[in-house]
Amino acid sequence: MRLLQDILKDVNVLESHGPLAVQVAGITFDSRQVQEGVLFVAMRGVQVDGHTYMGKAAEANAVAIVCEELPEERSTGVTYIKVKNSGEALGQMAAAFYGHPSRKLKLIGVTGTNGKTTSVTLLHKLFRELGYHVGLISTVQNQIDEEVIPATHTTPDAVSLNALLDKMVKAGCAYAFMEVSSHAMVQQRVAGITFAGGVFTNITHDHLDYHGTFDEYIKAKKSFFDMLPAGAFALINADDKRGPVMVQNTKAEAKYFSLRKVTDFKARLIDNTLQGLHLEIDGHEIWCKLIGAFNAYNLLGAYGVAVLLDEDPVEALTILSSLDTAAGRFDYIVSETEQITGIVDYAHTPDALENVLNTIQQIRTPLQTVITVVGCGGNRDATKRPVMADIACRLSDKVILTSDNPRFEEPQAILEDMQKGVKPLDFKKTLSVLDRREAIRTACMLAGKEDIILVAGKGHETYQEIKGVKYPFDDKQVLQETLQQLGK
Repeated sequence: MRLLQDILKDVNVLESHGPLAVQVAGITFDSRQVQEGVLFVAMRGVQVDGHTYMGKAAEANAVAIVCEELPEERSTGVTYIKVKNSGEALGQMAAAFYGHPSRKLKLIGVTGTNGKTTSVTLLHKLFRELGYHVGLISTVQNQIDEEVIPATHTTPDAVSLNALLDKMVKAGCAYAFMEVSSHAMVQQRVAGITFAGGVFTNITHDHLDYHGTFDEYIKAKKSFFDMLPAGAFALINADDKRGPVMVQNTKAEAKYFSLRKVTDFKARLIDNTLQGLHLEIDGHEIWCKLIGAFNAYNLLGAYGVAVLLDEDPVEALTILSSLDTAAGRFDYIVSETEQITGIVDYAHTPDALENVLNTIQQIRTPLQTVITVVGCGGNRDATKRPVMADIACRLSDKVILTSDNPRFEEPQAILEDMQKGVKPLDFKKTLSVLDRREAIRTACMLAGKEDIILVAGKGHETYQEIKGVKYPFDDKQVLQETLQQLGK
């Protein structure tokens, strides 16, 4: 319980009607969760406007209602607060309600198109091995030390985020590492949060269905670094041409990492095999379990964060060399009979798919056939569909186009968008199989001894979302079971 006037301390209040010295038992932006003593925030969402539910919240005995537009008729016994931006106000109030938990530990945010999940997972594992109590907030899952808390969004809503951070603080966490999505920045989910540092991995075309243009997407990512306070660090991938743009207005201290240039943290890729990476980082040679040049960046970024947080460089590198990747990130199996390598990866953007396939090209032998199974999600950026099909054809010997998470789109329509990217010369090596399970089975049937199958797009996800229903589906499990059933 906290006083409303204390929760509003950092909020720019335009108008208030009713007493402020009242106790608040909780905060919500879902009118269905309102009960006596709860504060309701009317949010303008993509599909629903919370302002239409203010009357319902008042009927459910909300203690206060925060909104951008006051209702014409106000209920007695309810305090009404008018603000410019409900999303920003929600973040600030949630932080205050939970006692500003992000100020009681060192919170590091990682943003970018690709590499966020692997980066925060590596950091969580690294700092656990260094002996700390550590929190993790990622696309795959949230964790407090080894306790797993299921994740529903890359970045939780402001109330859930502060509640989770508060739980981390109470568990004794000294550090927390979290993914910060572009959606979260636009929707102000991290308003009121204090970061000790931020990391930029890279940026490529993604989420244009939401942001509209690539410039708006870049702007959303950049806004994270704009909010970093003085005293924080901003660790930037110098090999991404838009890296310097991210820190143009930041108050944080800018640091850089690179595989190509002399920067604060420098790595050299010595060897890249299916068994791992041989790297030289700041003059120290290490062998890591992770595969692919893109993971060299993730490892280097994690190392940079550790050093910036005053950890011993050699100890950090020693631990990083022993760590595995995040679930569904270049996760692979090798079949017992024919030694077929099956790789499952979350690659759902053109750049990520190209990175994975380039890595496979670097580690394959001339006699190995590369078979790629790939789909694109529904109700997402449609412009990348033909591009991803083209990349798959260019870097694979055989390609099977299939469903991913069609959501509310027709799978056949998504497939037709992808087929537009298949060049005439690639028609012969391309198949379209609408059912994802059958597509994986087809790839397994086509694979010969020691060939490589890449199943891209879903990675760690254990479901397929169709018409609002999530059906159980695990790419790795289906791939493994199919190879066994075929005796391969």
